[in-house]
Amino acid sequence: MAAIVASPITPTELDPDRCGSEEESRGAEAEEESSQQQTGPIAAVSHSRLSKLPLARIKALMKTDPDVSLASQESVFIIAKATELFVEMIAKDALVYAQQGKRKTLQRKDLDNAIEAIDEFAFLEGTLD
Repeated sequence: MAAIVASPITPTELDPDRCGSEEESRGAEAEEESSQQQTGPIAAVSHSRLSKLPLARIKALMKTDPDVSLASQESVFIIAKATELFVEMIAKDALVYAQQGKRKTLQRKDLDNAIEAIDEFAFLEGTLD
């Protein structure tokens, strides 16, 4: 008696427009994971690719604080990433107010409204004055 084994068809097998195989995508994922675990100059290159802000300028700003004498690459990257996420969050919240005014451009009053309305931004009240 012969047994017939049915194998499920994955979406990549059905889509002729998709390039590459699963093995290639797994290899790319493995390379990304290994590059994230490295330290040294190679890791610094990967950090700069992940950050949209200039890391050298952030490091210079950090060193203007008299309490900071040295700043590691990891700490500079974390500050840069946190800053990006903060700016993205406040911009999205301000965009809601711009869209209510039927505008596509953010204005200062949109930021003021977002700061006043959202408790997380309470520490910013009065800073734009």
